[in-house]
Amino acid sequence: MQGRVHTPTWPGVIEAYRAFLPVTPQTPIVTLLEGNTPLVESVRLGPRLGLRLFFKLESANPTGSFKDRGMTVAVSKALEARCRAVVCASTGNTAASAAAYAARAGLLCLIILPAEGVAQGKLVQVFAHGARLVAVEGGFDAALAVTREVSERLGLALVNSLNPHRLEGQKTAAFEICDALGSAPDLLALPVGNAGNITAYWRGFVEYHAGGRITSRPRMLGVQAAGAAPLVDGRPVERPQTVASAIRIGNPASWQGAVTAVRESNGRFTKVSDEAILAAQKQLAAEEGLLVEPASAAGLAGLQQMAAAQPFNGETAVCILTGHGLKDPESLLRAGALPAPVTPTFDAVRRVIEPMVG
Repeated sequence: MQGRVHTPTWPGVIEAYRAFLPVTPQTPIVTLLEGNTPLVESVRLGPRLGLRLFFKLESANPTGSFKDRGMTVAVSKALEARCRAVVCASTGNTAASAAAYAARAGLLCLIILPAEGVAQGKLVQVFAHGARLVAVEGGFDAALAVTREVSERLGLALVNSLNPHRLEGQKTAAFEICDALGSAPDLLALPVGNAGNITAYWRGFVEYHAGGRITSRPRMLGVQAAGAAPLVDGRPVERPQTVASAIRIGNPASWQGAVTAVRESNGRFTKVSDEAILAAQKQLAAEEGLLVEPASAAGLAGLQQMAAAQPFNGETAVCILTGHGLKDPESLLRAGALPAPVTPTFDAVRRVIEPMVG
């Protein structure tokens, strides 16, 4: 008996939201069926904060982070423009996504990354997809500056969030949140590094509101690490430092877009310590079953900081979890190690287990 052929019902973000995106019938669509990520309601952390809290699991995208939303559009448009290669600067997630989508499109992918501070889990993806790497001295900001020059002078498609097609794809997450809730949330919290994502989300809410799909727009809470908080401090940070490598950026490329999002939404920027980020990461895993990289936990840490200053009162909030915990296993492995082995007998194992279960 012949088996049934499975036809996916989700077509990827371009086909799902084509009317809102800069594509034409001539655009060759490069997709890994990204998007349609879960919106999971909090069972413990939200009620503790006085919120009806939802987590948007962008880690469920094909390469494990939100970057895939923008990359499907950016690489599709690069293919349409007949570019010979794509190039990006990255601390990891952009590189992983660009490498995967370039491989799907049959394009060469060039990655320029800082020599230090890139999580191993993300490098594994880059290597696996066949991208070519150049490591440069300095941090992300230095890598991005030379990448922009390389793109312009060699005629390569830049697929960082400076590429407007990236933000167009990323705004689709805002559409999905509204479609799932039936309205916009009261508050949206997310980590901010290069600031493209907060810019894109706000664009999505603005467009859905203008189109009559929602009747209100959320306040935007942009959360930065204390050691990499240029938008909070109001000036670039020359040597940003934080355990959250995905947001270790001292001079965001989408600075003005982020400022506009916060101002127009009556929102705010805030900064949280690395200790608060790691504590939130642990809580998400232990109390909600959600394994995220450190940067993803910054949004929750920001909400917790706000609640400590002034309790919430039943508002609906969405916290964006931008990338999977396996992207940065080092941060998790530092928290513990395998216990010493015991003999494989019932009595030996029981002696270990009994104190755990009481």
